[in-house]
Amino acid sequence: MRLFIALDIDDAIRKRIERFIEGVAGFAPDARWAKPEALHVTLKFIGEQSEGAIEPIKEALSNLRERTTEINFRGYGFFPTPKSARVFWIGVEADSQLAAVASAIDATIAPLGIEKEARSFSPHLTLARSSGGSTSPRRNPTDSPNRNFHRLQEKLAALPAAEFGNMTAREFFLYQSQLSPKGSKYTKLAAFELK
Repeated sequence: MRLFIALDIDDAIRKRIERFIEGVAGFAPDARWAKPEALHVTLKFIGEQSEGAIEPIKEALSNLRERTTEINFRGYGFFPTPKSARVFWIGVEADSQLAAVASAIDATIAPLGIEKEARSFSPHLTLARSSGGSTSPRRNPTDSPNRNFHRLQEKLAALPAAEFGNMTAREFFLYQSQLSPKGSKYTKLAAFELK
């Protein structure tokens, strides 16, 4: 089972993002656009695990005692760079508590044999991935200019900075991701409250 841990986003923010996607998706028609109902803020990608790993993960996460956190969704950008863009994202601004939640999750499940994150936490909402080739947000030595998002970048440059709203994250979820040719399907396996 492919697992990850994430925050869900409020419906009002999801609707604003959905309208934004409807307005800009035509400028990158070859990109694979996220379904608005699947948008989430990843706190920890776990990866492939056996079904037997789920209960120990749930038990470990249920012992976390982290506080709620305020999140602002605004702006957008491209990974790994605008010139060799493979991922189009919306910015997630939060106080240090969001990074503390991600770090606590990482430390809590590491004793279960789940590898700790090597890179710093960089919260974002992925809206679209380039079709064909690597869709990794990380820079790699074979990166070259990628024109999939070029027209979108031109259009966005003419628009004011996008504001999608604020929310208080009060819980996070353990998700299962099922890959298919029609896109990923995410299923919530468990919820964990933030205090």
